[in-house]
Amino acid sequence: MENMDNMDFEAMLEQQTDTLTELLENRKMRELKAALEEMNEYDVAEFLAELEENTIPMVFRLLSKEMAADVFANFDAPEQELIINSITDSELGAIIEDLYLDDAVDMMEELPSNVVKRVMRTATPETRNLINLYLKFPENSAGSIMTAEFVDLKKYMNVREAIARIRRIGEDKETIYTCFVVSADRKLEGVISVKDLLLHDDDTVIEEIMDTNVVFAMTHDDQEEVAEKISDYDLMAIPVTDKEGRLVGIVTVDDVIDVMEQEATEDFEIMAAMTPSDKPYSRTGAAEMWKLRVPWLMFLMLSATFTSMILNSFEDALAVQTVLIGFIPMLMGTGGNSGAQSSTAVIRSLSIGDTEPSDILSVVWKELRVSMLCGATLSAINFVKMLLVDRSLLGNPEVTVIVAATVSMSVLFIVMFAKVVGSTLPILAEKIGVDPAVMANPLISTITDAVSLLIYLEIAKVFLHI
Repeated sequence: MENMDNMDFEAMLEQQTDTLTELLENRKMRELKAALEEMNEYDVAEFLAELEENTIPMVFRLLSKEMAADVFANFDAPEQELIINSITDSELGAIIEDLYLDDAVDMMEELPSNVVKRVMRTATPETRNLINLYLKFPENSAGSIMTAEFVDLKKYMNVREAIARIRRIGEDKETIYTCFVVSADRKLEGVISVKDLLLHDDDTVIEEIMDTNVVFAMTHDDQEEVAEKISDYDLMAIPVTDKEGRLVGIVTVDDVIDVMEQEATEDFEIMAAMTPSDKPYSRTGAAEMWKLRVPWLMFLMLSATFTSMILNSFEDALAVQTVLIGFIPMLMGTGGNSGAQSSTAVIRSLSIGDTEPSDILSVVWKELRVSMLCGATLSAINFVKMLLVDRSLLGNPEVTVIVAATVSMSVLFIVMFAKVVGSTLPILAEKIGVDPAVMANPLISTITDAVSLLIYLEIAKVFLHI
């Protein structure tokens, strides 16, 4: 690829894609193969995914055996299924054997059962047994995302022997930068980096320089907890042990990035009142989206019945002071926004481990103080706004000082209620084992809408004697 010295990365990729497309259109397959082999496997997968379906297998066959497996691992499930259905059993078996085990397991979880059966049939017995073992771990657990491709050393080895072992077995391992020291019965005893090995004399024994204070996870730990450990301790990989302390796999930082993206997407969907989906938006059909969205919409719609009931019960009072009706949307919106601010902050704090359920009293106390400050500020501004704008500029004589005081006082108490509820519900959800994201904006707004009306109309009864 030429003339790329002064380009940014995106421009370089765009020109690269144009060049590849031109080679493909002109059927210059030898040059296309050479160009693809020089590229990063992720970029090759992205290029192939943009081609017509009938063209993808043809171009994929140009790749070398090693490159093909790496590109295949970067495909989404639809492209993987397309490739599997277009190659022979021997070609498929070669790809499966070259895949890292965690990538193979991820693929099995996403492909249709008939395709999975064919994949398992072409895999070697050893690979098949390992895949079956990993598929038995609970979904979203450390065991389900770990890989068995790691470098293990013995504490009695010296540096020379350790480096020789890394050279001998490292090519097929997912990472060689962090090595794990195990006993004869596979118990985890320590960890050592390649950097440590390179900086010590050849005759230095591993036991003398290994770190025995190992941060580890267990197979049934939640994947979010594993991601937090890798982030907190700045690890490249974390060892995963069984109940007896035997090393069974590792979780690498690239797996954690996928976990964080998956968990963030799931939280966004829940917070937007949608059932989480395993598929990206572009690959989810309209009917499937309907199934994911309509239950929440139905629940929230029916929940709003309480708001209608409250309005109906105060119908006579509102008929006396019709001016109050015009401020209902503003009050309900302020309550919903206030609750959403608190719930979003607390949900985020819970997700990164900054707040625990045991902190509920300190959280409520903080939000109560914040709500009083916010509520008092909004109340004062609203009072001035109603007298200057609604009464004077818009010429509405029904907006009296007492009406402005009623609405402004309502703002204060509504904000206080919304922020306390918005901060409390996510913590209570975490405490009972429910995803705190469930207690997000739509649900908080539904609750605060109903209670905001009650607060408003009860204060109006006291101030205006209606």
